[in-house]
Amino acid sequence: MTSGLRVRPARTSDMRAIRALVSPLAERRILLQKEAVAYYEATGDFVVAELDDRIVGCGAVHVLWEDLAEIRTLAVTDEALGRGVGTAILDALVERGRGLGVRRLFCLTFETAFFERHGFEAIEGQAVSPEVYAELLRSYDEGVAEFLDLERVKPNTLGNTRMLKVL
Repeated sequence: MTSGLRVRPARTSDMRAIRALVSPLAERRILLQKEAVAYYEATGDFVVAELDDRIVGCGAVHVLWEDLAEIRTLAVTDEALGRGVGTAILDALVERGRGLGVRRLFCLTFETAFFERHGFEAIEGQAVSPEVYAELLRSYDEGVAEFLDLERVKPNTLGNTRMLKVL
């Protein structure tokens, strides 16, 4: 891991830097670009990785249901890739998930090898019961729609792998 790296909870003042970090990845269709308001609404879900007082990575854990949360928006600057930043962020998010009481973490990713190294496994079909699925359909959250693999979000998810980790 990179010396001097610090992972901490995000603040509202970090959201511009997070959006700037995500933007080039969204242009390459690796991550989804969201409206600014969505980032501010999710401030409490995010952690950031700082190196020399610069944000070099971010990620979020978002609760979907009683026992299930999603790892979202895990991103690292190009210059910090391969230096343990992504692992440090994911470790922090897994611990936050545990602290929230969830037993399973979901992600939708192109980076399958990275997530496999951290205990995630590819899944097919739904990871929730039909009753929970019916409840989740009521959510306005686009990430929930992606988790449910709804037809309207298929263009966002093409080529991604649905992965799950049991805590």
